[in-house]
Amino acid sequence: MTPIMQTHFRTCNLCEAMCGLEIQYREQEVISIKGDQNDPFSRGHICPKALGLKDIYEDKDRLKHPIKKTEQGWVRISWEEALEEVVKNIKSIQAKYNDPNVVGIYLGNPTAHNSGSILMGPQFTRSLKTKNRFSATSVDQLPHHFAAFYMYGHQLLIPVPDIDHTHYFLILGANPLASNGSLMTAPNVAERLKNIQQKGGKVVVIDPRRTETARKADEHLFIRPGSDVLFLLALIHTLYQEKLVNLGRLADFTEGLDRIEALVRPYSPEKVSTPTGIPAEKIREIALEFAQSSAAVCYGRMGVSTQAFGSLCQWLIQLINILTGNLDRRGGVMFPLPAVDVPGLTGLRGSAGSHGRWTSRVRALPEFGGELPCSVMAEEMLTPGEGQIRAMVTVAGNPVLSTPNGTQLEKALEGLEFMVSVDIYINETSRHAHIILPPTTGLENDHYDVIFHYLAVRNTAKYSPRLFEPEKGTLADWQIFRALAQKMNALEANQPTDKSKSKDPTQRLSPEGVLDLALRFGPYGSKGSKFYGTLPFGETKQGLKLQTLRQQPHGIDLGPMQPCLPQRLFTPKKKIQAVPEIFLPDLERVQNYFFGEKVLSTDASYDLLLIGRRHLRSNNSWMHNSLRLVKGPNRCTLMIHPEKAAEKNLAQGEMVKVCSRVGFIEIEVEITEDIMPGVLSIPHGWGHHRPGIQWQIARQFAGVSINDLTDEQFLDPLSGNAAFSGVPVRIEKIKK
Repeated sequence: MTPIMQTHFRTCNLCEAMCGLEIQYREQEVISIKGDQNDPFSRGHICPKALGLKDIYEDKDRLKHPIKKTEQGWVRISWEEALEEVVKNIKSIQAKYNDPNVVGIYLGNPTAHNSGSILMGPQFTRSLKTKNRFSATSVDQLPHHFAAFYMYGHQLLIPVPDIDHTHYFLILGANPLASNGSLMTAPNVAERLKNIQQKGGKVVVIDPRRTETARKADEHLFIRPGSDVLFLLALIHTLYQEKLVNLGRLADFTEGLDRIEALVRPYSPEKVSTPTGIPAEKIREIALEFAQSSAAVCYGRMGVSTQAFGSLCQWLIQLINILTGNLDRRGGVMFPLPAVDVPGLTGLRGSAGSHGRWTSRVRALPEFGGELPCSVMAEEMLTPGEGQIRAMVTVAGNPVLSTPNGTQLEKALEGLEFMVSVDIYINETSRHAHIILPPTTGLENDHYDVIFHYLAVRNTAKYSPRLFEPEKGTLADWQIFRALAQKMNALEANQPTDKSKSKDPTQRLSPEGVLDLALRFGPYGSKGSKFYGTLPFGETKQGLKLQTLRQQPHGIDLGPMQPCLPQRLFTPKKKIQAVPEIFLPDLERVQNYFFGEKVLSTDASYDLLLIGRRHLRSNNSWMHNSLRLVKGPNRCTLMIHPEKAAEKNLAQGEMVKVCSRVGFIEIEVEITEDIMPGVLSIPHGWGHHRPGIQWQIARQFAGVSINDLTDEQFLDPLSGNAAFSGVPVRIEKIKK
């Protein structure tokens, strides 16, 4: 008898877009994955990555049971043995050096896409009692958090473009057609941008590369990598010069406005035109169009965050939206009100963020939000002395490929006394581990997008129960974290694990229990009224809880973003801090860097600037073992403009050597007018040629790692975020 075909609805968790899926399956086999037409947020849209859920579930290279490295190679061990050995090694190393900080932990990007990790992972992190905590945040979006913390009082209070209602969309260093939106959760961005244009609006892209998004825009302007700060300063200069500043209602609760005009006075469009590569008249035109639009958004992402002035850029982007009255209004940038209100709930507990409570041992870079910058991770392992990292935990991350100077990090990992990875693959990073603890994944896990609902362009809520029951003898990530935390805490208290008690109630709940509490105490839950008051969202205000979401497999629409300031601010007196003092010294660095002595001096032979890029079918390195997502023409190429290619005597398809201060790679040349002259582009996430990895498909499409060129010394000193955009490099012909 043929098994019955069944249908399952869930949210795709492979990128930020939160697309709804309709999965046809039979027993333990996925038959098809398509967009859920009834999902109120994505409305049937999906991208090619969605099929990767099937590929990950069926991947023969995926680990399902703990393994240990021995002289004979990797061997399978029991969960009990693995967990006991991990805790024993961590505790013994901390005792050996009488310092909990000799253990470090790195959290990779996939943790943000996993409700089990988000809700329960902190239990384990806290149990380590270490200050050497790192995550993908500081190689990605840390400047956004930095600006939000100092301007709005909470590091998670990041305004999101109201893309569905705007008339003028200014995009800097972002390619949402490839990313599906980033810190702007917006499925089917292409359609949303098209809608802006169809109603008479305009989309303008500022980027060193003519990206997929730029090709669809009304206008694209090349900009020299790393000079966005000058462009933004010149826009604000023009707003004041042309008397275009108009805050509207924001003026009543914004402090520091009297200082801005003097700060931007030195940055006329004429002065910044040469270093940015953008004509002065174009800068003035954009400022005028932006200010006179009925609703406008200035939005900047990776290209402006991962550069030497990333934090200044994000501050200035916020200022442009504020000075034109486009913050907290329809069609501008707004604050979502998610059902699980992480900013609200953490802010009410006094956990709005932190900065500078401690610094890194070697370079004295400050912590932010309880984490140190990834750029110091390797040096903290390699530099001898008190407090040197001797053991490392990596969770769902591949920092060898995703953090600066991956070659140096490999060397650092090789010298550790102990390393454990919570990961489903033996990849470029986890191959250095002594023990790997693989969790269940994707279709075997319950899911709620804790993070991306508070970055979404519309308020919705959706819970996805697991599709398949996990195999016997496997553990979910949250179960791994809880078991490790319990064993760590029990050993600390010198008690048996089952006798160890915690004051943290979440340690006695499953992720679903924590989620249910968060929903009930959120803005749409029955317990949330004491915090949020009465909100105009109908019956959901009477008691949104997990049971409600279980009964709505397509999700619930909670309406568009609404104005919420000043009530949602966490600053003193609930005032926007337009000019936080911490940003001002960095303006002096701008002057020195562009118009005086360079901050980063390099060999003059490094005459080209390197930027990254991504592709719709990739998400960092963790989707490269899916054949359907990596097959086809080589995507790991070196983009170079014809002018520079001719100058360097390069031919299409030729293999060349690209060198930076820290290393070199060999890569295929792609000559294209889609890149600014003097700029090179290499995609992120490749480099699967290293020995010992067990990604059979990824090895066939290995490519090279851009982070064998990026420089751990090149960063945004204000926040500590890595600077991947604008790395000085040179090209050398390969001698035959």
